[in-house]
Order: sequence, then C-alpha cells, then structure tokens
Amino acid sequence: MSSSQPPPSSKEPLDISVVVPVHNESGAVASLVGEIAAALDGWAYEMIFVDDASRDDTLAKLQALKAEYPALRVLANRKNAGQSRAIMNGVIAARAPVIGTLDGDGQNDPADLPKLLQQLNRADAPKELGFVGGRRVKRQDSQAKKIASRLANHVRQALLKDGSDDSGCGIKVVRRDLFMRLPYFDHMHRYMPALVQREGALAEFVEVNHRHRSTGMSKYTNLGRLLAALTDLFGVIWLRTRRRDYGHVDEW
Repeated sequence: MSSSQPPPSSKEPLDISVVVPVHNESGAVASLVGEIAAALDGWAYEMIFVDDASRDDTLAKLQALKAEYPALRVLANRKNAGQSRAIMNGVIAARAPVIGTLDGDGQNDPADLPKLLQQLNRADAPKELGFVGGRRVKRQDSQAKKIASRLANHVRQALLKDGSDDSGCGIKVVRRDLFMRLPYFDHMHRYMPALVQREGALAEFVEVNHRHRSTGMSKYTNLGRLLAALTDLFGVIWLRTRRRDYGHVDEW
C-alpha cells in the first residue's frame, strides 16, 4: 500500500500491524515511516508509532506525517514508561492478526519485514510457530556494545536455552493473540522467544540487516542494561518454572 492510497478502514482485514516505540527520535521518524510504507507496499498494513513521552518534537513530527501516510496511527504515552510498555500499548491498539516490531532509532531495516512475515506464514510452517525474530548480521554498534551483547546473550542462552543468540534485535513478527497471552513486565521485549516458548509456541530466527544509528543517542548504558538484564533473567526463569501445560482448549 503506498502513501497515496486511502487509510485502511476499521473493517478491512490487515496482514500486519507494525508497532514502533519511539522516545526522542525526532531525526529518525520521518525516514522510518517512509521506509516502512515502501517495504510493505502491496501488503494490507497499518503502522502504529507509540511516542513514549518524548521531550523533543517527535510527537509533532509524527502527527504531521499522518496527512502523507494514511496507514500511520500515532499513540502517545502521557508518562514515560519504557520500550516494553510502549510496544504493549501499540499491540493492544493493533487490528492485524500479526504484529511486527521495529526499534525507533532506524537501525533495524524495514525492508526485512516481508521476509519475517513470509517465514511466519509459509505453507510448510509448523502449526505451533508463533514468532520469527531477527538475527543481526554485521552489527553496526560500538565494539564495547557488541562485547557486552555477546556476553549477555551467552549467559541468557545458557540459562534459558530458547534458541535466541541476539535477544536485543528489535525487528520481529509475532501472532497478536499469542502476544496478548504473554506476561507483561518492563523489558519483556528482550525475552520474547523464551516467553513465546513458555506458552507452548515455537520461535524461529532469520538473518536481518543492521544499520548505523544516524540520529539521536542510545537510551541505555552497558551497565544499566546489565543490571536490568540480571533481574529480568531470573524473573523469566521463575516464570518458566510456574508454567502449567494445559495442552489445548476444546470448545463443545
């Protein structure tokens, strides 16, 4: 669907709702909106940008873009609540059966969205497949960030064994009904494969592009990310121990 086409009506079936959390990303949102529209041209889609109480003019720029991109919806948190809450608010508002997510800094390439969506919906996909995540190749981050990421992924993989060796990759697709069954907590977006598997679904991964950050700055420090990751990791381990397998729900 191009930006010149009318917005999808509330009754039109959609292939995908792309949810993008943004916080102080004024310099990135215009190009990112345009790239998503170009990547999904020919698909029935909506894109939902969730502004997490930005202090710059991110929200104003998004509101202005709605006139050019009718498939764009703009939500705004009244208080800063973090990336996972922004994503969750977007998923709650979404109308498609499949959710796609991207980080708002432009480092994820929207051109990879169709590849992930096709992987999820392929004819020979296992019926339990509910999630396809990106695995970044040729990461365009600082050496310190890449070392910290490798260490964190090694530790979490050893403990969770969820098959994910790139938990920080923001581009992914997941079935909305599955997402809505996942336990919510701050930073849950980093543990999606383990949480998906906790619900009895399968997760797969495909290689995706990664780009330099062209504007703005990272919202995390390596130390801050490490401290949060340790707390969250043990929380996810606990959640997995509390799972009860119900097999399947039958209706009579």
